[in-house]
Amino acid sequence: MFENLRMKLDSAFSKLRNKGKLSEADVDLALREIRKSFLEADVDFKVVKEFVEKIRARALALDVLESITAVQRVSVVVYEELISLMGGDAAPLVIASKPPTVILMAGLQGSGKTTTTIKLARRLKNGHNPLVVACDLRRPAAVEQLRTLAEQAKVAFYGPGSSGVAVGETDVLKIVTGAAVYAESHLNDVVLLDTAGRLHIDQELMEELAAVAQALPPHETLLVVDAMTGQEAVSVARAFHELLNLTGLVLTKMDGDARGGSALAIRAATSVRVKFAGIGEATDALEVFDARRMAGRIMGMGDVQGLLEKVQSLDSDGVEKMAEVLKSKEFNLETLLAQFEQMDKMGPLEKVLEMVPGFSRFKNLNKTEIDNLVIRKNKAIIQSMTPAERRDPKIIKGSRRRRIALGSGTSVQMVNRLLAQYEQMKKLYKSFSSGGKGGSLNFKTLFGGAGRFKM
Repeated sequence: MFENLRMKLDSAFSKLRNKGKLSEADVDLALREIRKSFLEADVDFKVVKEFVEKIRARALALDVLESITAVQRVSVVVYEELISLMGGDAAPLVIASKPPTVILMAGLQGSGKTTTTIKLARRLKNGHNPLVVACDLRRPAAVEQLRTLAEQAKVAFYGPGSSGVAVGETDVLKIVTGAAVYAESHLNDVVLLDTAGRLHIDQELMEELAAVAQALPPHETLLVVDAMTGQEAVSVARAFHELLNLTGLVLTKMDGDARGGSALAIRAATSVRVKFAGIGEATDALEVFDARRMAGRIMGMGDVQGLLEKVQSLDSDGVEKMAEVLKSKEFNLETLLAQFEQMDKMGPLEKVLEMVPGFSRFKNLNKTEIDNLVIRKNKAIIQSMTPAERRDPKIIKGSRRRRIALGSGTSVQMVNRLLAQYEQMKKLYKSFSSGGKGGSLNFKTLFGGAGRFKM
């Protein structure tokens, strides 16, 4: 989402490189670029103005140390002000001392509210027993969507068609009070209310939400906002906050191609903290919104903590297998298959690599060169081999290559490319395990392009 902003900020900082002492003119030149970058990212004008003024005041007061350049010091100032703009440290959910904790999920139709409710419930399964409640009764499709997603995520569901509730029930207050009784009898310590949505804010919607909140007072009132709607997201958040006294926001579609202005400005414009960010369609694609980590990504500094969480979420058996390989100095196609499976589980490679500090500086890589589809094709190729072929790829000659290509739905050329990549990676592993400096890994070919990426 922030690729264009990241590139333009880097361009702005480049104007300060090789400056020993910052003049007011130097700072103003860079700030013009920063102001333009944020406005183009669809950040509210008033928010940008205040943000830039803070940076200007701090930048002009800097004393550049001998070992730190002016651009590095200004980068730190921008990074710190970005953190302040987005709300500082992550804001945890309020958990009631006496269960159940009630979380009211609000939002306009199409914002991703129902999906987010399931994502949050799945996240809370680690340590809690959540119950999702269908309160959007005017749209039968919304009830069925919540029920289906709850089954997929293996979380408890309550709504029309549940025990003691008639199919087609339209009394939302009956559902809410029934859910409280159900949660107590089934030991559900967190209740998530998936409330009604509309295409726009209206009085009827707000009255229904107020009635739900009165029937089962929430400990958290979270508004789900589509980050791709730009400044309109800020307006929606303001309107809901005035009527519901929001305790937090959830920004969805943060993995999209929107300019991202709402993610940067929504907290400053509403005084409501962003607590979570949706980063994909899967039911586990929800992360805690941490301003420090988000600012690090925007500044091209990566997100080491996020990368660590990705690694920790991998299958422990696969990770242990890779560790054993490194110890034994063994590397074959079985090992490569395990690597592909672990990388595929981490999600889109482009998003994972954004977390690597400094990776954004590699301008010779682009989205088309980092392709999860190629990983899946490579997995299919290896899975089409016999155990003997995986252990000893040297036996894979012409006829075997044609059979493998046919079995995997690929081509002989792709099989040849994978085997060539395997030989390069095998040499690289040997170099690492022997304490050498390593060589160069044909990164782009491995993940979908052509060329060389230096390790």
